[in-house]
Amino acid sequence: MGALLVGVSYAKALSFACQKPLIAVNHIAGHIAANFLTHQELEPPFLCLIISGGHTHLVNVKNYNTYEILGKTRDDAIGEAFDKVARVVGLGYPGGPKIDAMAKRGTANIALPQTHLEGLDFSFSGIKTAVINLNHKMPDLNKADLCASFQKAVTEMLICNTKKAVEQCEVDKIVLAGGVSRNSYIRAQMDKMAKELNIKAYYPEPILCTDNAAMIAAQGYYDFTAGKTADLHLNAIPNLKLG
Repeated sequence: MGALLVGVSYAKALSFACQKPLIAVNHIAGHIAANFLTHQELEPPFLCLIISGGHTHLVNVKNYNTYEILGKTRDDAIGEAFDKVARVVGLGYPGGPKIDAMAKRGTANIALPQTHLEGLDFSFSGIKTAVINLNHKMPDLNKADLCASFQKAVTEMLICNTKKAVEQCEVDKIVLAGGVSRNSYIRAQMDKMAKELNIKAYYPEPILCTDNAAMIAAQGYYDFTAGKTADLHLNAIPNLKLG
């Protein structure tokens, strides 16, 4: 909340001093908009899988300002699960890139539980707990194999729901967004799925995947052109929902 208050206060002051419009941008929408910077030909509608440290959402992006959340995590976000698993196996923070790198040295040969819920929601607490328990019970277990197995299992969970959402929405484009969308294995499997379904897959260049000013500016442009401006009563909302 503190960081958000600093940003909002500065934006208000800048808007007032320069007599420029104040635009309130949803952080999650910003992650989606990062794709418009990398792929200037990309236009809604499309399906977006937002995977980050705080969110795991399947979103039907109907236009630049209209979103329908089809599914989301019921417990841990996928990035949170990556971070906790990385900490347990001794890789440290941030967990996503470290597990991605370690997994390339291992083989996904360890069976881990996958949670598949009715509908399009996700749950990652079960597989996270399974990895933690396995690491405690078998401390000599090959860490690279464990990372590869974890990464493969969570990706299969993502792919399963994404396939169902593509069929449900009848879209021809799937977009990745959020910090975890940098993961090379997830990108490769999404590309494979897109090829199988004869649709196109998009994701931002790596530098635009994590939190950045450029993605907020991109979404700010679309909000401004849609006439969505704020006044000086704007407040920071740390748990603001998309849409």
